[in-house]
Amino acid sequence: MATPNLLKEFPPVSTQSWEEVIHKDLKGADYAKKLVWQTDEGLAVKPYYRAEDIAGLEYLDAAPGTFPYVRGTRATGNWRIREEITAVDPEQANHAACSAVVAGAEEIAFCSVAINNAVDLRMLLVNLADIPVHVRDADESSIRLLIQRPTASPTSTGWDPLKNSALAAEVIAAAPHTFVPFTIDGERFEESGGTAVQEIGFTLAAGIDFLAEMQSLKVDVNRAASSVTFSFAIGSNYFFQIAKLRAFRMLWSRVVESFGGTTQSAKARIHARTSRWNETVYDPHVNILRGTTEAMSAAIGGADSISVAPFDECYKAPDEASRRMARNAQIVLKQEALLCRVSDPGGGSYCLEVITDFIAREAWKVMQGIEAAGGYRKAQAEGQLTRALAQSLAAKEKAVLQRRRIFTGTNQHANLTEKALDRIDQSRPKRERRGAEMYEQLRLRTERYAAEGGKTPRVLLAEIGDVKMRSARSNFAANFFGCAGFDIITQRFDTVDGIAEIAEDKTDIIVLCSSDPEYPTLAAALIARLTELKCNVPVIIAGYPDSAEQLKSTGVADFIHIRSNPIELLTKWQQKLGITS
Repeated sequence: MATPNLLKEFPPVSTQSWEEVIHKDLKGADYAKKLVWQTDEGLAVKPYYRAEDIAGLEYLDAAPGTFPYVRGTRATGNWRIREEITAVDPEQANHAACSAVVAGAEEIAFCSVAINNAVDLRMLLVNLADIPVHVRDADESSIRLLIQRPTASPTSTGWDPLKNSALAAEVIAAAPHTFVPFTIDGERFEESGGTAVQEIGFTLAAGIDFLAEMQSLKVDVNRAASSVTFSFAIGSNYFFQIAKLRAFRMLWSRVVESFGGTTQSAKARIHARTSRWNETVYDPHVNILRGTTEAMSAAIGGADSISVAPFDECYKAPDEASRRMARNAQIVLKQEALLCRVSDPGGGSYCLEVITDFIAREAWKVMQGIEAAGGYRKAQAEGQLTRALAQSLAAKEKAVLQRRRIFTGTNQHANLTEKALDRIDQSRPKRERRGAEMYEQLRLRTERYAAEGGKTPRVLLAEIGDVKMRSARSNFAANFFGCAGFDIITQRFDTVDGIAEIAEDKTDIIVLCSSDPEYPTLAAALIARLTELKCNVPVIIAGYPDSAEQLKSTGVADFIHIRSNPIELLTKWQQKLGITS
């Protein structure tokens, strides 16, 4: 019996009909400002998409596991759970790896492990013959040792083939089919501030340089293409992170095809790691949520292996509990959410396909620009990539500064009772830059000052007057000063006399929270009363009313509002209150 077409029961709705309903619901508000989202990559994301938005995309009819691999390189959605082992000693690293495998890891990445000879390698790989192994910090000598690994399971390294093309050609010639000796690292682009378009464009350009160099050394293109893994960091922009992996696979398949490679060798191997840039020291358990959604993006995007960062790695060596939570995040996604059952579950989504196509087209342009300038290595040596990433990073950090890019618990909704100073391992070397650092340093200054015997500044949020405005501005002010680790007292008053009396009791700052029309009268009366009481507590206004100049002449010390630079303003008030280091 034929399956009925249920869509026939629903009449088609025209774009014009949708637009008419949207404009009606907006009640005259600006459509573009309210509903169109402008991304870092320059795409204006619309509130809805229709079939005509993806009409003409050539790959839509391709099944998962088929060229050009936009929908994945395999027919299932399965991936390998990679666990990173950081022990230096081979025996300790092996013990940690075996424990991780028992607990659910399916692939091991050894980081910073010293492999000085064949004995070290044998000790490192005891009981791991059936487990894929990745040696991240491999050097030339360890690569030569790893070529001899007697196992059918894949072995790979993080060695950059662009460092030594002659050695790369030699290794390719000697490597068995289970050994993938090289990694082209796209992680550093995301963690240096790059957009999804830049990540894909730069990584693609590096891959092209590699294939071109191998071609010049008479290395078979299929062997060369099969010898490399691509590594990407997965950020918080959920759908864009899914789309960037889909876009990269498609572009890489076209690159290998253009070099004369087969469709089989055109499959991109992709490892994905949750982004370090998104991790925070404050409210660190939110990192678990970040890591989980990032892992979902990687899985849905079709990564071959995924590493989830332990939530505490940004401030200390991860412990067993945090490693277990990171591992279990993927186990839950696999065995409970069943994401491994379906390949490319987002395929056909109009929005996702539009984003995939956009990233692919724009990244190809980026790659072409690099090629026109002389290739990846030339662009890198001349600082072209560094300058582009610096510009993107500045835009990201500006969004963090202005709290348009939110780090929950750090630059918004801070836990005022939380202290982080004691849990930070100061001996750990500083690694990648993180987006939340500017706010973390602000708050850590307050903590250090208190730990050295100083007093944590106390801010009185004085709600008075208009009910709606006083509450809204009080909430804004609490978020604002909470980012600096100040103590917050929120209280409602009927008169300014009550505010002045409270202010005498060890209050360092008064923030007046009311409506714009009420501020001139309230501020003048409050400052006059404070003067009578010989109380030198500064008064700050929540908001920036038209009467700002008048308020300044009355004695108002400052204003906080959505256009304020929180870092500059809070640093200034820290210094006024004696917090200087």
